[in-house]
Amino acid sequence: MKKFGLIGYPLGHSLSAVIHKAGFKSLGIGANYEILETPPEELVDRVKYFKRNDYEGFNVTIPLKLPISLFVQEVDKYADIAGAVNTVKINSDKTFKGYNTDAMGFKKAIPQNLDFSGANVALLGTGGASRAAVLALSELGVKYIGVYTRNIPNAMDYMAYMRRKFPQIEFESHQIDLVRDLSKYQLLVNTTPIGMLGRSADMTPIEENVLRTMPANSTVYDVIYNPKKTILLKLAEKLGYNTINGLDMLVYQAVAAQEIWFGQTPDFNTMKIAALENL
Repeated sequence: MKKFGLIGYPLGHSLSAVIHKAGFKSLGIGANYEILETPPEELVDRVKYFKRNDYEGFNVTIPLKLPISLFVQEVDKYADIAGAVNTVKINSDKTFKGYNTDAMGFKKAIPQNLDFSGANVALLGTGGASRAAVLALSELGVKYIGVYTRNIPNAMDYMAYMRRKFPQIEFESHQIDLVRDLSKYQLLVNTTPIGMLGRSADMTPIEENVLRTMPANSTVYDVIYNPKKTILLKLAEKLGYNTINGLDMLVYQAVAAQEIWFGQTPDFNTMKIAALENL
């Protein structure tokens, strides 16, 4: 039985196990997938545990997507550019190769009728999911990204990195608490945990009176998948905007992870149904 898992902290509401198990089944592969809560201070021990117990790969979520990169010997293009790893393949010699499938998941979850080439984007947050979103948005051809953060001085390294990696995009940082006007944006992306079940499900990173300043037919994309409709997405729906939640992104990045581990593509619909049944 092949062994895989998810590390991060906290992991109380993760759907990864049911999604991956459905994917394994669709491929006819005998494999197990465990949810392994791993606070940052236990990461070194967890890495040793994976090597000692013959795991073949694992996924990585908040807050370990950046720290895990210290333990990988090689990264793919996406992990390198995003500066964050969410999927690891453990080679037969116990070396780790890191990948980022979030960018691919983010992009694939956008309905084909929406076109963001030349668009202005408001991006909330500067963590690993934010980096993956920028990578995907660069491939979609956006021209301007306003990065909204609680702490602008802390985001200076992030901003310098993004400007260096994506010179074709104009970046500006803004204080998220002071946001009043979003009229220049066609797309708003939330990559913060605000609105997530078990953390701040009764909160929204952007209040309704600010959200309504976006132009008609704008799109609001929340990478949170639990709950399926965050308060932010409910407000966006009420205001008549297009909405995208994080569930398809989550399933698509899991599909991409299994492609990395097995060289085969599991069934997306089977995996999404498993996720919906457990939400």
